[in-house]
Amino acid sequence: MPLRICILETDVLRPELIDQYHGYGRMFEQLFARQPVPAQFFVYNVVQGEYPADDERFDAYLVTGSKADSFGSDPWIQTLKAYLLDRYQRGDKLLGICFGHQLLALLLGGKSERASQGWGLGTHRYRLEEQASWMTPRLDDLTLLISHQDQVTALPDNATVVASSAFCPFAAYRIGHQVLCFQGHPEFIHAYSRALLDLRRQHLGDELYDQAIDSLQDDHHGLTVAEWMMRFVSQPRETIEALEQEQR
Repeated sequence: MPLRICILETDVLRPELIDQYHGYGRMFEQLFARQPVPAQFFVYNVVQGEYPADDERFDAYLVTGSKADSFGSDPWIQTLKAYLLDRYQRGDKLLGICFGHQLLALLLGGKSERASQGWGLGTHRYRLEEQASWMTPRLDDLTLLISHQDQVTALPDNATVVASSAFCPFAAYRIGHQVLCFQGHPEFIHAYSRALLDLRRQHLGDELYDQAIDSLQDDHHGLTVAEWMMRFVSQPRETIEALEQEQR
């Protein structure tokens, strides 16, 4: 049976981008369709108040990126936090990307805030701090497309760092076998990153813009991260623990 994944979409794209890219939910559907673990995806835009019915069951819940701040006071963010905390307490698996990565860290005891490092843009490389059984295919390091000015600055006490860099020390983390989050955007493609940069060029300034555009010459591992996430979801906790015990 394919995995059932609930995508909690936390943004509405800028009008200039909707016709071509539709939304982050669609981007994730297109990404996950290219990786080998069978899965079905169900998109709910929580900014617009959309949530699954109480009797719907999913193998995991994925929280997308957003232009909003994870530490913001918007009513829809507070509703989403309550919903995710309930799902966490029920033992459901949770996945977070960018805003979702920051929101879950904040919700579960960490901290997220505007980063003193400034904007992270273009293509960025991270060190992998662990090689878990679900991280197949294996990579020596990780490269993802990014677009963020907020970061996780303190992890929940029970979190484990998966990937890091000097610019973004908590770029990916997991909490046991239940939560897996990435600051970077596996669902982005180079054309979408370039479109975002073009729209923000005046705000960013020429120096930041040019550096980010130059970095788009590099490839990224978005498809691999998509497979990692589905393997993280699909492997029973007991299987992961047994494999990790063998590797010690």
